[in-house]
Amino acid sequence: MPEKIVIALGGNALQSKDSAPTAQARLEVVKRTCGYIAEVSQRGYEMAIVHGNGPQVGRIVLASETAKDTVPPMPFDVCGAMSQGYIGYHIQQALKYALSSRGRNYPVVTLVTQVAVDRNDPAFQTPTKPIGAFYSEAEARQLETEKQYTMGEDAGRGWRRVVASPLPRRIVEISAVRLLWDRAIVITCGGGGVPVAENPDGTLEGVAAVIDKDFAAELLAEEVGADVLLILTEVEKVAIRFGKPDQEDLGHLSLAQAAQYVKEGQFGVGSMLPKVEAAMKFVRANPDKRAIITSLDHCLDALDGKTGTVVTFA
Repeated sequence: MPEKIVIALGGNALQSKDSAPTAQARLEVVKRTCGYIAEVSQRGYEMAIVHGNGPQVGRIVLASETAKDTVPPMPFDVCGAMSQGYIGYHIQQALKYALSSRGRNYPVVTLVTQVAVDRNDPAFQTPTKPIGAFYSEAEARQLETEKQYTMGEDAGRGWRRVVASPLPRRIVEISAVRLLWDRAIVITCGGGGVPVAENPDGTLEGVAAVIDKDFAAELLAEEVGADVLLILTEVEKVAIRFGKPDQEDLGHLSLAQAAQYVKEGQFGVGSMLPKVEAAMKFVRANPDKRAIITSLDHCLDALDGKTGTVVTFA
């Protein structure tokens, strides 16, 4: 049987910091990304794709708030669903072309996905998830005053708005994902999924938050029985003492080693930490399987065991 793989795409796979944040510029980045994904598919993996939406949902919210005197602003959860739709559309279009150009006529489908969270999750009290554009510290302070945003410094790259990032508890549309699994490449849990809370009467209600896409991908990987959780980011390997003269890149992490480095605070809260923690959660639940953290352009070599950081139980 073919191996099952869940791929979590980081923001750099969807939008380049060196190009304008336009739809066409984003599509060009996605086309490059989908070339790599098509090569993974060519190897016979069954797969699903989860993507982030931090920059995109932030811009949608900003556009909605800017136009509030003309049209009513959209709630945060609706903005998240909008980002799922258009990012999924770009991936569908680019991946279908990349597969077809390799002689692989295989369906690609986007599923707008709700993910249930706990209203009492402590994350709602301490927002940490960066969204939207980067600002200087002075601009960030001004936004805090004018719009009552919570702003935070993002891994040395600048200041961004931060929102609550509760843990995913249940993928509402998981039955549909399973039905589609061996019939198509499914783009699901986009942006971590649209966060919803369950009411006592069983209805679902959207909440203002962004679920971390790495944790959503991990939950999806567990639910579909994936063999590999592949988390793609900007760097080839996870590192300790990152950015310092004695930085050490890690080719392998056991669960115990990873836990120790997390305890030491080696990984950035808004960047590498959720990736490592998602990888740990996956191998803790599946001791015979592996999670891989690497960059998009090294993903094929990482799957071959030539690079990347492989996280295993022992």
